[in-house]
Formats: sequence, structure tokens, C-alpha cells
Amino acid sequence: MDKIKLFISAVCSAFFSFFGLLAIPILLLVGCNIIDWTTGLMAAYCRNEKVTSKKSLSGIAKKIVMYILVFVGFVIDMLIGYVTQNTSIVLNLPNIVSCCICVWLVLNELISITENCEDIGVSIPFLSPIVKLIKGKIEETVRIEER
Repeated sequence: MDKIKLFISAVCSAFFSFFGLLAIPILLLVGCNIIDWTTGLMAAYCRNEKVTSKKSLSGIAKKIVMYILVFVGFVIDMLIGYVTQNTSIVLNLPNIVSCCICVWLVLNELISITENCEDIGVSIPFLSPIVKLIKGKIEETVRIEER
């Protein structure tokens, strides 16, 4: 039992050490992915929809692409860190791009979860608008104008 605790502690420590600021958003994304998938299945059952392997694989593919997007943001953050370390540019924004991507994806998942809950028959009228408002504010904040 002590070896299991030691192993779990080591894995958690390595995870938090490697991802730093990004660790919590990633864990939230994992949890939201699982809840969204579960509520999606329940909503399909309540709507008397047939759940096919094609739909399931499509949903899983979307979840995998979410993690690819977080990885792309992480790579961008590493490149920004590399450039700032090797030039005279002073910029201290650890994992800002990947965190923004991850938070935006978590908000999308939360919107999907609230929609699934409404399809199931559980409605909390103020929750969905709050999540959409937060998502909109984040989109406004990080919007970069194209030229």
C-alpha cells in the first residue's frame, strides 16, 4: 500500500512540476471531458436517440483534438520562453497561450454539460448564461485583430 501511495505521489508531483500553471486547467479539462461524455450519453438516451459507434468515435476524436490544441499552445509557450531567454526581451508569461486555450475548452465543455443537462430535463436557468458570459469575456480579452 505504501508503494502505491509513493507511486501516486511521484506521478502527481511530476505532473504538477512539468505543467506548472497549466496543471489545474488540464485536470479541469479531463474532468469536464468525462462529465460531458457521460451527460451526452444520458441526454441521447433521454431523447431516444441511438448511440452509434460512429457518433462515439467522433466525440472521442473531438476530445483528442482538444488535447492536441492544448499541446500546440504549450509548444507556442515553450517557443516564447526560448526566444525571451535568448534575446534581451523581458517577458514573464509562463504557459499563457496554453492556459487560455485550456480555459476556453473547459468553458466549451461546461456549456455542453449544461445543454446536456437541459436535454435530460434538469434545468438551471442562470448557469448556462453565466458560463456563456464568461466565455464571451475571455474571447473579447484574447481577441487579436487580423490585419
